[in-house]
Amino acid sequence: MLIRKSITLRTIYHFTGHHLLWLASWMFLVTIVYNYTGWKWIALPWLPVSVVGTAVAFYVGFKNNQSYERLWEGRRIWGAVVNSSRMWAAMVKSYIVSNTMDEEELKNIKRKLIFRHIGWVYTLRSQLLVPTPWEHVSLKWIWGSFSRGRRDRFGAGAFVDQVDPDWPKKYLPDADLYPAKPFVNLATQIIDKQSQQLAFHCKEGQLELLRQLEMQKVLNDFYEQQGMAERLKRFPLPRQYGGFSFIFVSIFIFLLPFGLVGEFHKLGPIAMWLAIPFGMLIGWVYLVMELIGDYSENPFEGLVNDVPMLSICRTIEVDLLQMIGETDVPPAIQPKNGVLM
Repeated sequence: MLIRKSITLRTIYHFTGHHLLWLASWMFLVTIVYNYTGWKWIALPWLPVSVVGTAVAFYVGFKNNQSYERLWEGRRIWGAVVNSSRMWAAMVKSYIVSNTMDEEELKNIKRKLIFRHIGWVYTLRSQLLVPTPWEHVSLKWIWGSFSRGRRDRFGAGAFVDQVDPDWPKKYLPDADLYPAKPFVNLATQIIDKQSQQLAFHCKEGQLELLRQLEMQKVLNDFYEQQGMAERLKRFPLPRQYGGFSFIFVSIFIFLLPFGLVGEFHKLGPIAMWLAIPFGMLIGWVYLVMELIGDYSENPFEGLVNDVPMLSICRTIEVDLLQMIGETDVPPAIQPKNGVLM
């Protein structure tokens, strides 16, 4: 997630700067052909080109609106996870009581429930970062390599040093991590373990039945939030919207210099060369609109525009550890180069 108030020129360059090269080459090529070959017939009337541009702008605007809805839904899901996690910790602290156990034994029970939940939060994040076929990091050839490199330099890969590699051993028992039969969805099974432990403590008398039901509702909320996040991850923006948007922008940029070169030639032979910078500017604007929507439609990809899941997980971890009196608390995730993950 970009956190600076304004986007710097460096950020713009890393995001779209390389596209200016082929835009300049295409505008320059058409202008050269028009000027030195005498092929004046390649110039198109500006009216049909502008009609195409208007239609493309409406279509890209619709796609960007849907992409933002997906991004904001992802942030709402993780906001709900934060709220429910705090409720869970408060219930664990207050609801589990016993007159037969010593204080240290009771504290270990609560600690285990809290630690397993923190493990669930980080497990959910890890599962959501697994690439899907339609995400940028899954693309082949140069585009995939470029996106994976961007993810490593500026996205999730740049924050590896702020993640404790031993968090599974710290928060999840070996029985949860390495069952006799490996789990397809570990996050789902962790919540199930929590539910089983609540039932056990209710049977043993450390948890009243009504309070168990209240805590089970919170676990059900976690299931719902996980399911919503998985739906968003595994169901892409319909490809007929995403794919045709790119095709329409490409068609418009292809036609753009043929419409501009004739219009600027009317102002004089020298003014004709202004078709190159103006064509680059107009093409770049449309291209950026397309890229903004394209990179916003997958909020759990691990790139700079995504939901800052790592920061949210750390916030939950710190809050819950402090609620049970732990002193070994990790620091908050710090942004790097204006990016928070």
